[in-house]
Amino acid sequence: MTADQRGSAGGAELGCFLRARRAAVTPDRAGIAVGPGLRRTPGLRREELAALAGVSIDYYIRLERGKEVHPSPAVVESLGRALQLDEHEQAHLRELAARAARPVAGGQPAPTRTVPPGAQSMLESLRPNPAYVLSRASDLLAANPSGLRLLNGMADWPAGRRNTIRHLFLHPAARGLYRDWNELTSGCVARLRTLAGIEPDAPDVTGLIEELLGESKEFAHLWDRYEVRGTTHGHKAFRHPEVGDLTLGYQSMRLDGTPGQRLISYFAEPGTRDHDAVVLLDVTAAEHAATAADRLG
Repeated sequence: MTADQRGSAGGAELGCFLRARRAAVTPDRAGIAVGPGLRRTPGLRREELAALAGVSIDYYIRLERGKEVHPSPAVVESLGRALQLDEHEQAHLRELAARAARPVAGGQPAPTRTVPPGAQSMLESLRPNPAYVLSRASDLLAANPSGLRLLNGMADWPAGRRNTIRHLFLHPAARGLYRDWNELTSGCVARLRTLAGIEPDAPDVTGLIEELLGESKEFAHLWDRYEVRGTTHGHKAFRHPEVGDLTLGYQSMRLDGTPGQRLISYFAEPGTRDHDAVVLLDVTAAEHAATAADRLG
Protein backbone atom coordinates (compact mmCIF):
# COMPACT_ATOMS: atom_id res chain seq x y z
CA MET A 1 0.00 0.00 0.00
CA THR A 2 1.39 3.39 -0.98
CA ALA A 3 1.52 6.37 1.37
CA ASP A 4 -1.32 7.99 -0.60
CA GLN A 5 -3.48 4.87 -0.35
CA ARG A 6 -2.78 4.54 3.36
CA GLY A 7 -3.64 8.20 3.93
CA SER A 8 -6.87 7.87 1.97
CA ALA A 9 -7.93 4.85 4.02
CA GLY A 10 -6.93 6.44 7.30
CA GLY A 11 -8.83 9.64 6.52
CA ALA A 12 -11.99 8.02 5.17
CA GLU A 13 -13.80 7.98 8.50
CA LEU A 14 -12.80 11.59 9.20
CA GLY A 15 -14.15 12.64 5.81
CA CYS A 16 -17.38 10.70 6.36
CA PHE A 17 -17.96 12.44 9.69
CA LEU A 18 -17.27 15.89 8.23
CA ARG A 19 -19.71 15.32 5.35
CA ALA A 20 -22.49 14.12 7.65
CA ARG A 21 -22.07 16.97 10.12
CA ARG A 22 -21.86 19.54 7.30
CA ALA A 23 -25.17 18.28 5.91
CA ALA A 24 -26.76 18.71 9.35
CA VAL A 25 -25.94 22.44 9.65
CA THR A 26 -28.36 24.69 7.77
CA PRO A 27 -27.22 28.07 6.39
CA ASP A 28 -29.70 29.81 8.67
CA ARG A 29 -28.27 28.07 11.72
CA ALA A 30 -24.76 29.07 10.62
CA GLY A 31 -25.79 32.69 10.08
CA ILE A 32 -25.36 32.57 6.29
CA ALA A 33 -27.79 34.51 4.12
CA VAL A 34 -29.22 32.35 1.34
CA GLY A 35 -29.81 33.99 -2.02
CA PRO A 36 -32.47 33.12 -4.57
CA GLY A 37 -32.29 29.87 -6.44
CA LEU A 38 -32.44 26.19 -5.56
CA ARG A 39 -29.76 24.73 -3.30
CA ARG A 40 -28.74 21.15 -4.02
CA THR A 41 -27.92 20.46 -0.37
CA PRO A 42 -29.99 21.21 2.75
CA GLY A 43 -26.82 21.80 4.74
CA LEU A 44 -23.74 23.89 4.18
CA ARG A 45 -21.80 23.83 0.95
CA ARG A 46 -18.13 22.91 1.13
CA GLU A 47 -17.04 26.44 0.32
CA GLU A 48 -19.31 27.84 3.04
CA LEU A 49 -17.91 25.56 5.70
CA ALA A 50 -14.34 26.20 4.55
CA ALA A 51 -14.91 29.94 4.88
CA LEU A 52 -16.45 29.57 8.35
CA ALA A 53 -13.51 27.40 9.47
CA GLY A 54 -10.89 29.69 7.93
CA VAL A 55 -9.35 27.08 5.60
CA SER A 56 -9.07 27.00 1.82
CA ILE A 57 -11.74 25.19 -0.16
CA ASP A 58 -9.10 22.94 -1.76
CA TYR A 59 -7.77 21.94 1.65
CA TYR A 60 -11.25 21.20 2.98
CA ILE A 61 -12.15 19.09 -0.07
CA ARG A 62 -9.00 17.04 0.52
CA LEU A 63 -10.11 16.49 4.12
CA GLU A 64 -13.55 15.26 3.08
CA ARG A 65 -12.06 12.95 0.45
CA GLY A 66 -9.61 11.42 2.92
CA LYS A 67 -6.57 12.77 1.08
CA GLU A 68 -5.46 15.18 3.79
CA VAL A 69 -4.74 13.28 6.99
CA HIS A 70 -2.69 15.73 9.03
CA PRO A 71 -5.07 18.50 10.13
CA SER A 72 -3.55 20.57 12.90
CA PRO A 73 -5.26 20.81 16.30
CA ALA A 74 -6.16 24.42 15.46
CA VAL A 75 -7.87 23.35 12.22
CA VAL A 76 -9.75 20.57 14.03
CA GLU A 77 -11.02 23.00 16.66
CA SER A 78 -11.99 25.52 14.00
CA LEU A 79 -13.93 22.89 12.05
CA GLY A 80 -15.71 21.84 15.23
CA ARG A 81 -16.83 25.42 15.90
CA ALA A 82 -17.99 25.89 12.31
CA LEU A 83 -19.96 22.64 12.48
CA GLN A 84 -21.38 23.65 15.89
CA LEU A 85 -20.36 20.33 17.44
CA ASP A 86 -21.21 19.59 21.02
CA GLU A 87 -18.59 18.42 23.51
CA HIS A 88 -18.97 14.72 22.67
CA GLU A 89 -18.94 15.32 18.90
CA GLN A 90 -15.87 17.56 19.18
CA ALA A 91 -14.03 14.87 21.17
CA HIS A 92 -14.93 12.35 18.45
CA LEU A 93 -13.61 14.69 15.75
CA ARG A 94 -10.31 15.03 17.63
CA GLU A 95 -10.06 11.25 17.93
CA LEU A 96 -10.72 10.75 14.22
CA ALA A 97 -8.17 13.38 13.28
CA ALA A 98 -5.55 11.80 15.55
CA ARG A 99 -6.15 8.39 13.99
CA ALA A 100 -6.42 9.56 10.38
CA ALA A 101 -2.71 9.37 9.59
CA ARG A 102 -2.08 6.03 11.26
CA PRO A 103 -1.53 2.97 9.03
CA VAL A 104 -4.61 0.80 8.68
CA ALA A 105 -4.43 -2.10 11.11
CA GLY A 106 -5.49 -5.50 9.88
CA GLY A 107 -6.34 -8.84 11.37
CA GLN A 108 -7.41 -7.61 14.78
CA PRO A 109 -8.56 -10.48 16.99
CA ALA A 110 -12.07 -10.35 18.42
CA PRO A 111 -12.04 -9.39 22.11
CA THR A 112 -12.65 -12.05 24.72
CA ARG A 113 -16.26 -12.77 25.69
CA THR A 114 -15.24 -14.07 29.12
CA VAL A 115 -16.85 -12.15 31.99
CA PRO A 116 -14.78 -11.71 35.16
CA PRO A 117 -15.95 -13.92 38.07
CA GLY A 118 -16.51 -10.83 40.21
CA ALA A 119 -18.94 -9.43 37.66
CA GLN A 120 -20.88 -12.70 37.67
CA SER A 121 -21.22 -12.42 41.46
CA MET A 122 -22.35 -8.81 41.17
CA LEU A 123 -25.14 -9.79 38.78
CA GLU A 124 -26.52 -12.24 41.35
CA SER A 125 -26.18 -9.80 44.23
CA LEU A 126 -28.15 -7.13 42.33
CA ARG A 127 -31.31 -9.26 42.25
CA PRO A 128 -34.20 -8.60 42.00
CA ASN A 129 -32.94 -5.67 39.93
CA PRO A 130 -32.36 -6.67 36.29
CA ALA A 131 -28.69 -6.53 35.34
CA TYR A 132 -26.44 -7.81 32.59
CA VAL A 133 -22.95 -7.47 31.12
CA LEU A 134 -22.42 -6.27 27.55
CA SER A 135 -19.36 -6.36 25.32
CA ARG A 136 -18.13 -3.16 23.68
CA ALA A 137 -20.33 -4.07 20.67
CA SER A 138 -23.34 -4.73 22.96
CA ASP A 139 -23.21 -8.53 22.87
CA LEU A 140 -25.05 -9.92 25.90
CA LEU A 141 -22.32 -11.83 27.73
CA ALA A 142 -24.04 -12.57 31.04
CA ALA A 143 -27.27 -11.69 32.84
CA ASN A 144 -29.13 -12.39 36.04
CA PRO A 145 -32.60 -13.98 35.65
CA SER A 146 -34.60 -10.75 35.55
CA GLY A 147 -31.98 -9.09 33.33
CA LEU A 148 -32.48 -11.68 30.61
CA ARG A 149 -36.26 -11.77 31.12
CA LEU A 150 -36.54 -7.98 30.90
CA LEU A 151 -35.27 -8.14 27.30
CA ASN A 152 -38.36 -9.90 26.03
CA GLY A 153 -37.53 -12.41 23.32
CA MET A 154 -33.76 -12.31 23.82
CA ALA A 155 -33.78 -15.81 25.35
CA ASP A 156 -35.27 -17.11 22.08
CA TRP A 157 -31.90 -16.61 20.44
CA PRO A 158 -28.78 -18.76 20.96
CA ALA A 159 -26.17 -17.18 23.24
CA GLY A 160 -23.87 -16.19 20.37
CA ARG A 161 -26.59 -14.15 18.68
CA ARG A 162 -27.74 -12.22 21.75
CA ASN A 163 -26.93 -8.56 21.23
CA THR A 164 -29.01 -5.65 22.51
CA ILE A 165 -28.68 -3.59 19.31
CA ARG A 166 -29.53 -6.59 17.11
CA HIS A 167 -32.47 -7.28 19.42
CA LEU A 168 -33.66 -3.68 19.18
CA PHE A 169 -33.75 -3.66 15.37
CA LEU A 170 -34.30 -7.27 14.34
CA HIS A 171 -36.34 -9.03 17.02
CA PRO A 172 -40.12 -8.75 16.41
CA ALA A 173 -40.79 -8.34 20.15
CA ALA A 174 -38.50 -5.33 20.64
CA ARG A 175 -40.60 -2.60 19.03
CA GLY A 176 -43.50 -3.37 21.34
CA LEU A 177 -41.27 -3.78 24.40
CA TYR A 178 -39.84 -0.26 24.48
CA ARG A 179 -42.23 2.66 24.79
CA ASP A 180 -39.40 4.98 23.67
CA TRP A 181 -38.17 2.76 20.81
CA ASN A 182 -37.27 5.65 18.47
CA GLU A 183 -35.16 7.40 21.09
CA LEU A 184 -33.42 4.18 22.09
CA THR A 185 -32.56 3.20 18.53
CA SER A 186 -31.09 6.63 17.86
CA GLY A 187 -28.91 6.43 20.97
CA CYS A 188 -27.73 2.87 20.28
CA VAL A 189 -26.70 3.69 16.72
CA ALA A 190 -24.89 6.82 17.88
CA ARG A 191 -22.95 4.80 20.42
CA LEU A 192 -22.04 2.17 17.82
CA ARG A 193 -21.03 4.94 15.37
CA THR A 194 -18.66 6.33 17.99
CA LEU A 195 -17.08 2.91 18.54
CA ALA A 196 -16.79 2.19 14.81
CA GLY A 197 -15.02 5.48 14.23
CA ILE A 198 -12.19 4.63 16.61
CA GLU A 199 -12.17 0.84 15.97
CA PRO A 200 -12.85 0.72 12.20
CA ASP A 201 -11.32 -2.73 11.68
CA ALA A 202 -12.61 -4.55 14.76
CA PRO A 203 -14.37 -7.74 13.55
CA ASP A 204 -16.97 -7.77 16.33
CA VAL A 205 -18.00 -4.22 15.37
CA THR A 206 -17.85 -4.44 11.58
CA GLY A 207 -19.72 -7.73 11.46
CA LEU A 208 -22.65 -6.36 13.45
CA ILE A 209 -22.78 -3.17 11.38
CA GLU A 210 -22.78 -5.05 8.06
CA GLU A 211 -25.58 -7.32 9.26
CA LEU A 212 -27.79 -4.45 10.46
CA LEU A 213 -27.17 -2.32 7.37
CA GLY A 214 -28.32 -5.24 5.25
CA GLU A 215 -31.39 -6.16 7.30
CA SER A 216 -32.79 -2.93 8.79
CA LYS A 217 -33.75 0.18 6.85
CA GLU A 218 -34.22 2.05 10.14
CA PHE A 219 -30.67 1.22 11.17
CA ALA A 220 -29.29 2.27 7.77
CA HIS A 221 -31.12 5.61 7.98
CA LEU A 222 -29.76 6.35 11.45
CA TRP A 223 -26.29 5.17 10.45
CA ASP A 224 -26.15 7.67 7.59
CA ARG A 225 -26.89 10.53 9.98
CA TYR A 226 -23.54 9.87 11.72
CA GLU A 227 -24.56 11.06 15.15
CA VAL A 228 -22.12 10.24 17.95
CA ARG A 229 -22.88 10.23 21.64
CA GLY A 230 -22.98 7.90 24.59
CA THR A 231 -25.27 7.65 27.60
CA THR A 232 -24.31 6.00 30.88
CA HIS A 233 -27.49 6.54 32.90
CA GLY A 234 -31.11 7.54 32.58
CA HIS A 235 -34.53 5.90 32.44
CA LYS A 236 -36.17 3.42 30.09
CA ALA A 237 -39.90 2.82 29.72
CA PHE A 238 -41.03 -0.74 29.04
CA ARG A 239 -44.31 -2.38 28.06
CA HIS A 240 -43.47 -5.88 29.21
CA PRO A 241 -45.86 -8.73 28.28
CA GLU A 242 -45.46 -10.41 31.70
CA VAL A 243 -45.44 -7.53 34.21
CA GLY A 244 -47.02 -4.66 32.28
CA ASP A 245 -45.80 -1.08 31.96
CA LEU A 246 -42.82 -0.05 34.04
CA THR A 247 -40.21 2.70 33.99
CA LEU A 248 -36.78 1.87 35.38
CA GLY A 249 -33.68 3.89 36.05
CA TYR A 250 -30.45 2.44 34.74
CA GLN A 251 -26.73 2.89 35.27
CA SER A 252 -23.96 1.69 32.95
CA MET A 253 -20.58 0.95 34.54
CA ARG A 254 -17.39 0.12 32.66
CA LEU A 255 -15.65 -2.99 33.96
CA ASP A 256 -11.97 -2.18 34.36
CA GLY A 257 -9.57 -4.86 33.17
CA THR A 258 -11.89 -5.99 30.36
CA PRO A 259 -11.95 -5.11 26.64
CA GLY A 260 -14.70 -2.52 26.96
CA GLN A 261 -17.26 -4.63 28.83
CA ARG A 262 -20.05 -2.77 30.66
CA LEU A 263 -22.35 -3.78 33.50
CA ILE A 264 -25.85 -2.33 33.15
CA SER A 265 -28.13 -2.39 36.17
CA TYR A 266 -31.77 -1.26 36.35
CA PHE A 267 -33.52 -0.08 39.51
CA ALA A 268 -36.80 1.20 40.90
CA GLU A 269 -37.74 2.82 44.20
CA PRO A 270 -38.88 0.20 46.75
CA GLY A 271 -42.58 0.40 47.49
CA THR A 272 -43.49 1.57 43.99
CA ARG A 273 -45.43 -0.33 41.37
CA ASP A 274 -42.30 -0.41 39.21
CA HIS A 275 -40.35 -2.11 41.99
CA ASP A 276 -43.15 -4.64 42.53
CA ALA A 277 -42.98 -5.41 38.80
CA VAL A 278 -39.21 -5.94 39.05
CA VAL A 279 -39.67 -8.39 41.94
CA LEU A 280 -42.34 -10.27 40.00
CA LEU A 281 -40.13 -10.39 36.94
CA ASP A 282 -37.25 -11.83 38.98
CA VAL A 283 -39.46 -14.53 40.53
CA THR A 284 -40.99 -15.44 37.18
CA ALA A 285 -37.59 -15.54 35.50
CA ALA A 286 -36.09 -17.76 38.20
CA GLU A 287 -39.06 -20.16 37.98
CA HIS A 288 -38.74 -20.30 34.20
CA ALA A 289 -35.01 -21.01 34.44
CA ALA A 290 -35.61 -23.78 36.98
CA THR A 291 -38.26 -25.38 34.76
CA ALA A 292 -35.95 -25.25 31.76
CA ALA A 293 -33.13 -26.83 33.79
CA ASP A 294 -35.46 -29.63 34.91
CA ARG A 295 -36.37 -30.34 31.30
CA LEU A 296 -32.73 -30.58 30.33
CA GLY A 297 -32.03 -32.79 33.33
